[in-house]
Amino acid sequence: MEWGTESAAVRRHRGGAERREGPAVEPYPEREAWADVDSSGRTRKRSPGGGGAGRGAGSALSEVRAVLALGLYLLALRALVQLSLQRLVLRRAAGLPGGSTWDYLEHITSIGPRTTGSAENEILTVQYLLDQIKLIEVQSNSLHKISVDIQRPTGSFSIDFLGGFTSYYDNITNVVVKLEPQDGAQHAVLANCHFDSVANSPGASDDAVSCAVMLEVLRGMSTSSEALQHAVVFLFNGAEENVLQASHGFITQHPWASLIRAFINLEAAGVGGKELVFQTGPENPWLVQAYVSAAKHPFASVVAQEVFQSGIIPSDTDFRIYRDFGNIPGIDLAFIENGYIYHTKYDTADRILIDSIQRAGDNILAVLKHLATSDMLASSSEYQHGNMVFFDVFGLFVIAYPSRVGSIINYMVVMAVVLYLGKKFLQPKHKTANYTKDFLCGLGITFISWFTSLVTVLIIAVFISLIGQSLSWYNHFYIAVCLYGTAAVAKIIFIHTLAKRFYYVNASDQYLGEVFFDTSLFVHCGFLVALTYQGFCSAFMSTVWVAFPLLTKLCVHKDFKKHGAQGRFIVLYLLGMFIPYLYGLYLIWAVFEMFIPILGRSGSEIPPDIVLASILAACTMILSSYFINFIYLVRSTKKTMLTLTLVCTITFLLVCSGSFFPYSSNPANPKPKRVFLQHMSRTFHNLEGSIVKRDSGIWINGFDYTGMSHVTPHIPEINDTIRAHCEENAPLCGFPWYLPVHFLIRKNWYLPAPEISPRNPAHFRLISKEWTPWDSVKLTFEATGPSHMSFYVRAHKGSTLSQWSLGNGTPVTSKGGDYFVFYSHGLQASAWQFWIEVQVSEEQPEGMVTVAIAAHYLSGEDKRSSQLDALKEKFPDWTFPSAWVCTYSLFVF
Repeated sequence: MEWGTESAAVRRHRGGAERREGPAVEPYPEREAWADVDSSGRTRKRSPGGGGAGRGAGSALSEVRAVLALGLYLLALRALVQLSLQRLVLRRAAGLPGGSTWDYLEHITSIGPRTTGSAENEILTVQYLLDQIKLIEVQSNSLHKISVDIQRPTGSFSIDFLGGFTSYYDNITNVVVKLEPQDGAQHAVLANCHFDSVANSPGASDDAVSCAVMLEVLRGMSTSSEALQHAVVFLFNGAEENVLQASHGFITQHPWASLIRAFINLEAAGVGGKELVFQTGPENPWLVQAYVSAAKHPFASVVAQEVFQSGIIPSDTDFRIYRDFGNIPGIDLAFIENGYIYHTKYDTADRILIDSIQRAGDNILAVLKHLATSDMLASSSEYQHGNMVFFDVFGLFVIAYPSRVGSIINYMVVMAVVLYLGKKFLQPKHKTANYTKDFLCGLGITFISWFTSLVTVLIIAVFISLIGQSLSWYNHFYIAVCLYGTAAVAKIIFIHTLAKRFYYVNASDQYLGEVFFDTSLFVHCGFLVALTYQGFCSAFMSTVWVAFPLLTKLCVHKDFKKHGAQGRFIVLYLLGMFIPYLYGLYLIWAVFEMFIPILGRSGSEIPPDIVLASILAACTMILSSYFINFIYLVRSTKKTMLTLTLVCTITFLLVCSGSFFPYSSNPANPKPKRVFLQHMSRTFHNLEGSIVKRDSGIWINGFDYTGMSHVTPHIPEINDTIRAHCEENAPLCGFPWYLPVHFLIRKNWYLPAPEISPRNPAHFRLISKEWTPWDSVKLTFEATGPSHMSFYVRAHKGSTLSQWSLGNGTPVTSKGGDYFVFYSHGLQASAWQFWIEVQVSEEQPEGMVTVAIAAHYLSGEDKRSSQLDALKEKFPDWTFPSAWVCTYSLFVF
């Protein structure tokens, strides 16, 4: 479409002069008339009452019809996304019966919580697994050979998870099964699950269901008459919740580990639903292709991979161990739905649908068979060439291609946009002056609308956080949409309405609709270039959001130019946007499915409303981008603005008044508040070994931003008068942290309680202190105690830890500068002996280092105390208190 030579400023000036000099001319706020440019470049107006084509092209859209069309369109897309997610099994594969797997799952979870070192984990679960494996071995086909091994490794490693710490394990348990051809195999694929659970949870989804699926896959493959080319090793590991210890013991010490060429890890970040492929590789595209070729019910996304590996999600899996310590490529799968009850007492077998088990079994069986008969497995290192772009299309199939191919596709799409926009910018100057200026102004207005939208929702979120109403949306997500989503949309519409009313005064609606489509296209193209340049495989999303809208624009351009924004244009435009918006909503669902439950367990330092408001604002910007042009095509936005403002205001007032309670004890859909209770006794020693302080109490941690504000009305003694105070001279503030999450949780409560006396008390002593030839001091310690202990070290000023006998020998600090060592052992373990070496640069009258050891009693009778049980009973049913006993002893050397 060609536009005249006069600039927008000149046209606005003329329009203003005409309004001043000609009183008969009607003003333009409601866009009842539209402006066009004739061949001489002069602005002329056409009334809706004009004849023929002029009326068809010039009449503006009805606001109500436009909003209704866009609203119904988005709701229809959301319904399609929901339908796709609920259809767990699209077609029944000739695979595994879900019933047998369900029996395995029920038996494992009926044992109860299975913490490493407990009889439930080390004896009852292990014996059940061995019994089932023996039955499978009896039924197996003579083509195959089954070997079983019980591994109880001891080892140590450092990991940069949670700010960095070191892990030591002793005599933990792995049940390892190898299925191979009768004449053996030189190469193997590994399938991994873990049968241990966190304390106080039956761990149905994390990870008993995966072990049940693996048992059934083992049975299915062993009874099959199809010959295997390679071995399949099934690892049922017994210490994953101890921060990945058992997988490290297997991959670094087991003799079968040298056979492994690839692995599949089965995990959970939620309960049931679809199992998502959220990590692959590294840089082994043939593994993705194997999943694409074999999986019966695919669900995979490279977007999830890049989000997870960015470290935003405070979680990790055995994938890291096999990748970093075994240098083995693999596929990481996890259930992601309903993370509200992950790691709680509600994670029971009855919450996992048979179809979830069926699809997981079908997929794992098919992929393992594919890998066990693949020629590529034997020489997998030869196929290590770059990353893969991969994503499923609504669970129907997976599209996958090398990232270098993706870069070529991305830049081809960029070139198409350059040609499309370049054609407009490179026309003779007298034809493009208006367009160039209006385009650049439109770009600025778009960014201003986004920025002010973000600022608006952040101001609301900060206020909500300051008045103590955080997480009001945790139980009902629509509250966040009504509060932050409407505010974000309203601010974007408001800024563009101001631009339309006061800046683009006499430009035609049709012209402005085209300008703002082009600005949105340009912005998405900019994101595409940036993501591709940075090497993100997720750039394919930007490609979708550029290519399809551009094709749509080219298809509807003639009709739009001739007839304007009428019903036919709207239908064609929305159909053209179907794929990017449907897939965008598909990924947005996954984002909220993952992040909202995480915000309920992300600690007391991260304001969840600010995080959620930011995410909702970003989603609003994306979803509104190609609908901004409708603001300029409709007659008015008054009703829309009024409705959005009203909804936002009412929701805001209701939230401020505390009308929405964050948590739920609904048995069908619980959303509990997580609280950790540790009945502890602390003893502090000075440099001479004398006790300088001794106390005992129940240490209370709320794992979300609201702290104890909702609990205090039910348990008045837990209030700010008993806030825990940091012991400045002690590592990690002098508290028995189970994991180094002290930087995420700074609000603690300490309720005085009687001293505890575990039947298996922890003992810690200095065995020797010796000076080395290189002027450092080597301190050797011995510790005995329960299956879980934590060791903390703080070097004094003028001292540094140079070496120790843990990990790879180099001390690793946690966030804050202290050193944290996580220790666990199985049922039987010898005394834990280790040494640290301290380099001293100056005289230390107050000692070189402060060390402390905490003993955590997570199972058995020592786990409980009468005071702990009494306090736990007082907690309302919408909470999930995890409780155990611990001791803490501090020493100075």
